[in-house]
Amino acid sequence: MNLAVYTKSLSDSRRGLVGWMLGTAAVGMMYASTYPSQKDNTASLPEALRESLHIDATAAGYLQASVFGVILPLLAMIYGAATGSRAVAGEEEFGQLDLVLAHPLTRTRLVLQRFAALATGAGAISALVWLALLAIRDSAELTSVTPAELLAQCMNLALLGIVFGALALGLGAAFGRRNVALAGTAAIGLLAYTAHTFAAQIGADRLAYLSPFHHYIGGQPLRHGFQWADIGILAATASALVALGTWRFARRDINT
Repeated sequence: MNLAVYTKSLSDSRRGLVGWMLGTAAVGMMYASTYPSQKDNTASLPEALRESLHIDATAAGYLQASVFGVILPLLAMIYGAATGSRAVAGEEEFGQLDLVLAHPLTRTRLVLQRFAALATGAGAISALVWLALLAIRDSAELTSVTPAELLAQCMNLALLGIVFGALALGLGAAFGRRNVALAGTAAIGLLAYTAHTFAAQIGADRLAYLSPFHHYIGGQPLRHGFQWADIGILAATASALVALGTWRFARRDINT
């Protein structure tokens, strides 16, 4: 089968993927382009108030807090969950998985090629986000953030989507039910975001290190560029999730 499953997966999802790419890039551009007005509004606040609320009026601070801090990671998680849950469990629920496996194709290769297609999609989405932000970098007064720093954050965005895609794919492969994959991914995603956001406030700083969101943005790539340790942890997490799901998938009966 070589890479037939990988190429077929990308071909079948090309319209949806183009929509994700254009939509995510448009959202990123829209929020990033408001930085000049937000900066002016922030500058009008008393300095004591800005310090008490920990408001960072720099371009990197704004992008980290709004663009890459909330909306884009949410979209990346939704893309990963939706795509990963369909990869195996979706076809199994519709009774199509046995037809695919009737070809000379192992279950392991099926999962890995579907995961590779998911990762390619996440990378394509993040690449277009990067290009879109570069296109408005001057007009939106974001020049203090270098193209390399934007690329570093966009790479982490892709890895975040891949991690949650791997989680959904692994759960779907392990249990064969798409609703289990979606619900499990949503629940773990909520817990992970909560741990990243509130760990410091409850005096449990180390808890944040268990969250992929911490490794996605905690190292502040928009200020410091590529954080290779965080990149490695995100990649290793995705690989482990896929490996566990594949192991279980290879050992259970398939619902046909």
